[in-house]
Amino acid sequence: MTTTDQDWSRPAAMAIPKDGYFELERGRYGPVFPRTPACYGFTIIAKVIPGREEAIREHGRTIQSAVEANPNVLDPLKLHFLRWQLFPIGDDLYFQYQGIFDTDFDKYTEDAVMLFSQSGIATTFENLEGFPEDWRDRPEGFVEFVRKHHVPSFLEYGEYPYVTAQEIKKALTLKAAFSTMLDQMQ
Repeated sequence: MTTTDQDWSRPAAMAIPKDGYFELERGRYGPVFPRTPACYGFTIIAKVIPGREEAIREHGRTIQSAVEANPNVLDPLKLHFLRWQLFPIGDDLYFQYQGIFDTDFDKYTEDAVMLFSQSGIATTFENLEGFPEDWRDRPEGFVEFVRKHHVPSFLEYGEYPYVTAQEIKKALTLKAAFSTMLDQMQ
């Protein structure tokens, strides 16, 4: 499907092959996964270093505080949403990260490394077993970790497919301006 075929006005679903792509295309850090009706994204599931649960929860509060202080702090990531979960498997604790964003994986990774390196906000991934200590200097190590722990989707759905976060914000800004204009006309 090309960009011109991507109609935002009709919900769309895409079944994704087991390998995560339809045709192997290599990016800077490995296979390029397709843009789906939900845009781009990835999910990882990784084991938490024992004793680090509270550090992960605290990091969630740190991100909340950073966004409250500066609502645009995560803008470089072009996020639609993030979801973090902690859950037990046997005697171990695991962390699940789900992110949907507008850029391809390579760009997202480079932007995340840059953002966290410059902002002083560490990544919560530092609390996961096997995460590279040199992630700030070596984005490919970050990528290797994510790809090793990535659990690909096999179906993605979009109620308003292929629409970027910026397009959604523009539409809502226009809606608010139009509503204000109509209110003033009464």
